[in-house]
Amino acid sequence: MKYFPLVIILLAFCQLNAQIKPSPKLNTKDSLSRDSVGFSKDILKPKKKNQTKPLTAEDYKLISLKRDTTSLDTTLSIKKEYKYNYLRRDDFELMPFSNIGQPYNSLGRNFENNSIYPQLGAVAKNQKYLEVEDILYYNVPTPLTELMFKTTFEQGQFLDAMLTLNTSKRFNVSIAFTGSRSLGKYDFDQSEAGLFRTTFNYRTKNNRYWVRGHYASQDIETEENGGLLDKELQFESGNEDFLDRSRIDVVFNNSNNTLADNRILGKRYFLDHQINLVRPRKDSLKTRSTLLAIQHQFNYESKFYQFNQTTANPSFGDAFVTPIKDKPTLKTMFNEVSAVFSNNTLGSLSGSISLYNYNYFFNSILVQSEELTIPNSLEGEEISVGADYKNKIGPLMLSGRIRYNVSGELAGNLFDASATYKINANNSLTAAIHGSSKAPNFNFLLYQSDYQNFNWLYDNFEKQQTQSLTFGFDSKFLGNLSAKYSAIDNYTYFTASNSITQGDIDNGIQNAFVRPFQENETINYLKVKYQKEFKWRKWALNNTLMYQEVSQINQVLNVPKFVTRNSLYFSSDVFSKAMFLQTGVTFKYFTAYNMDAYHPLLGEFYTQNNEELGGFPLIDFFINAKVRQTRIFLKAEHLNTIWTKQYNYYSAPNYPYRDFVIRFGLVWNFFS
Repeated sequence: MKYFPLVIILLAFCQLNAQIKPSPKLNTKDSLSRDSVGFSKDILKPKKKNQTKPLTAEDYKLISLKRDTTSLDTTLSIKKEYKYNYLRRDDFELMPFSNIGQPYNSLGRNFENNSIYPQLGAVAKNQKYLEVEDILYYNVPTPLTELMFKTTFEQGQFLDAMLTLNTSKRFNVSIAFTGSRSLGKYDFDQSEAGLFRTTFNYRTKNNRYWVRGHYASQDIETEENGGLLDKELQFESGNEDFLDRSRIDVVFNNSNNTLADNRILGKRYFLDHQINLVRPRKDSLKTRSTLLAIQHQFNYESKFYQFNQTTANPSFGDAFVTPIKDKPTLKTMFNEVSAVFSNNTLGSLSGSISLYNYNYFFNSILVQSEELTIPNSLEGEEISVGADYKNKIGPLMLSGRIRYNVSGELAGNLFDASATYKINANNSLTAAIHGSSKAPNFNFLLYQSDYQNFNWLYDNFEKQQTQSLTFGFDSKFLGNLSAKYSAIDNYTYFTASNSITQGDIDNGIQNAFVRPFQENETINYLKVKYQKEFKWRKWALNNTLMYQEVSQINQVLNVPKFVTRNSLYFSSDVFSKAMFLQTGVTFKYFTAYNMDAYHPLLGEFYTQNNEELGGFPLIDFFINAKVRQTRIFLKAEHLNTIWTKQYNYYSAPNYPYRDFVIRFGLVWNFFS
């Protein structure tokens, strides 16, 4: 949180020196987001008197790691409603816990790997952690500020602030900070986070050299209460004495002096630059001439996961020492050099070689016996080669990517190929194939803890293999349909060991027996997803449906068979078109299944087959409005808990989903 005052000062300075104000002539009728048909047409006054072309929101560019460029979107749509959350992305396939900043359980799975290298682990704690591909770069004609605010759960707020400006046409800088704190409705459920990042990008006047980079410092910390101590009596019974959720007993509490928390902290330095050996004639992808370039990418990141507890708790078994202080750390350095060739006919082709250094370590060596010693680190380097291809041939868009490990033990291989055929302006077909192998995350391979049961070294785990086929049909009139079939070999997962008994489960100590396992049989996974919106005058019904089927010998991968989200809403201009209003109801439902359980010590979800959860509706009522470049959001979440008496809604075994709550906030863009 130490960067928060700096961000506020910069934002205030930007606004005090504002030179341009938005024109009152805004396109408030545009209820569709850029994900579908386009961008906002809100017009800004020209900066200079001799400037003939007025500025619009389309002049404010957002650039991804892959150099895909989109424009600023200031419209209000149902997709904006779906993205207005802690993650700032659509969480259709996720089930949040009762407080923001806490884990999200998975309602759908994706096994396609973007990287061939294993990660630190603690996946349940990484939903908000921003990876390299999540960082955006900018190019703006005037300074741009975006503020996103939303209320949380008891004594806290959520704020996401960003400021970007161009000092010249060729040099841009940005600074952003995401800060949150929320006490939560249950005891010892507090979460807080501070995510600071700053970026720059520069291009020389002759376009022969460009460079961009970012620095990110991310700190995510949450209290862990271990779940409910007596869920049948204090939660599921609906006893009015416990409708104040702070009265419900939790596993880790003050009375047994087992207070716990976990934390992820990461710092990253990233640099990406390119020198063009052949000067391009124009700075435009659409009219690009022959290009030959050398590119270099550098990434250094230090990241650790930490679990602390005042004294040992029986739910994790016996401990060597107290207090508990577990801290795995991963330091990585990545260098990649690429040669890039492209022209209008042959497309873009690049070849690369990369060097990846890693050091995953703990602070001590554990000697359990003369025959068994658990080391304190895994370190080494990996050398890989790769190639990328992209081309557009008439209505056909082709892309492919290959990564192959030539030296080292942990890096895997990757193959991606896709083709998109644009039938006409309203319809397109997509087909893709994926194949990859990747070592399990480091916490599967090596872990050390002050708890005796959580110390292991698995150097015999095979790399997880994934092959998948994807087909998609996107139609303006018929909707969007996608189907993906995946075959997974050597699937690696956490679950309780076979030695666990029903008595252990009844006593709430199944967490003490959770360890990594690897499935020897192939798992076949099918996911079919359909999205379509129906409109009638000012009314609309937006539908997203997902069907999943898993074929497996042993039940190690659990997902709900059916998930649906349906939003019925009304949109209209009001107050003489000074405001654009959207209001409606969203219904979400997923069938009951053996929902993964959460392990607070590991920061992971693990497979369990003892309890089916789900099969309950989630009904939200929302009122959203847009005034100029400001979008206002008001939502009554989980509305049906007002009249229902069935307290069976869980995000994971022993972790309830949130009760009825009213939350509000806004997203505000400033143009200076």
